[in-house]
Amino acid sequence: MSLSERSLPVHAPMSQFAVAAGQLLVGGIPLERLAARAGQTPFYAYDRQLLKSRVAELRAALPKAVKLHYAMKANPMPALVGVMAGLVDGIDVASGGELKVALDAGASPQEVSFAGPGKRRSELRQAVAAGVLVNIESFREVHELAAISAELGLPARVAVRVNPDFELKGSGMKMGGGPKQFGVDAETVPELLAEVGRTGLCFEGFHLFAGSQNLSAQSICEAQQKSYELALQLSADAPAPVRFLNLGGGFGIPYFPGEKRLDLAPIGENLEGLVHRTRFEMPTAELVIELGRYFVGEAGIYVTSVVDRKTSRGQLFLVVDGGLNHHLSASGNFGQVIRKNYPVAIGNRMDAGNRVITSVVGPLCTPLDILADRMELADAHPGDLVVVFQSGAYGASASPHHFLGHPAPVEILL
Repeated sequence: MSLSERSLPVHAPMSQFAVAAGQLLVGGIPLERLAARAGQTPFYAYDRQLLKSRVAELRAALPKAVKLHYAMKANPMPALVGVMAGLVDGIDVASGGELKVALDAGASPQEVSFAGPGKRRSELRQAVAAGVLVNIESFREVHELAAISAELGLPARVAVRVNPDFELKGSGMKMGGGPKQFGVDAETVPELLAEVGRTGLCFEGFHLFAGSQNLSAQSICEAQQKSYELALQLSADAPAPVRFLNLGGGFGIPYFPGEKRLDLAPIGENLEGLVHRTRFEMPTAELVIELGRYFVGEAGIYVTSVVDRKTSRGQLFLVVDGGLNHHLSASGNFGQVIRKNYPVAIGNRMDAGNRVITSVVGPLCTPLDILADRMELADAHPGDLVVVFQSGAYGASASPHHFLGHPAPVEILL
């Protein structure tokens, strides 16, 4: 079989968005009208109905006893966090700034947890004053929290973030296993728990997070099992019964050709077994799954306008008004990874029959500013709208907006 006859990997269908009269619909609004409503390109758009559908999908697939937390670092847009706060059981934050957004959005302090290495004293003080749960990541934090608790006359609610002795296999980003800046090494946790007890902090449980962006249900189930076993083992040294057990998340979404959506059924069955065990082995504990991109990633798009069309030595380029300064991950993270194409389309020409091999590049003076590298797209011209799918997570807030002085994108929630 020749190369031309082989079936090349393709992107998973972006069927979460409807199409009408050749235009992509977001929140039921045709893309060209949406661009007018946004007031400019480039912009990000998030569909609140897709957020609701994703949470409902998870509720249906996972045991009712498992709590769902939104890791707002995936997308901290205040309006979106407000929607998520009304859909999930809790919010996980990673800075004092995120904590303010979560509380302003209406999240209950009782159901907010604060993780991250290097928490400043001012942030720890903020967390204790707010009454949120602090995931301890060092001995320094134990002593800082004890002093702050005494100073404010308020209990410091804490869980211990554990750096496990395993990692999430097949994870796009490994957050545990081996030397890591996150959490406390599992073998050191008993000593830290003793210190938590001595200082009188209000111990509530454990937080374990082995990795993220995983599309293998088997790997996720294995990590959940290992995380539970480790927490059960460590609970023997805890100064109080475990009430909170965050097993992390790691649920991925399909970004690249050949990737398929995660099968939730095996994960639901696995968690059902852990819920059953918890009733007998840690009867006061609630299981928590913490997800970021899985909640919001597929609900968002990035939209940018074609400014110029040019051909260089036989290769067609569409130059658009936004790029890696707005959507770093779609461009390949400054060349630090082997770049693959996100799903991309000409959003106002979804039904076009004439398709050509095209590269979509941004306006920045760097060869790394690429949104689509030699993809088959509808034949487009200046004024047309390029859409990058799977853009609801780690997009606007995770990109260098000030790079080379170009205007920032806007974000809208529909």
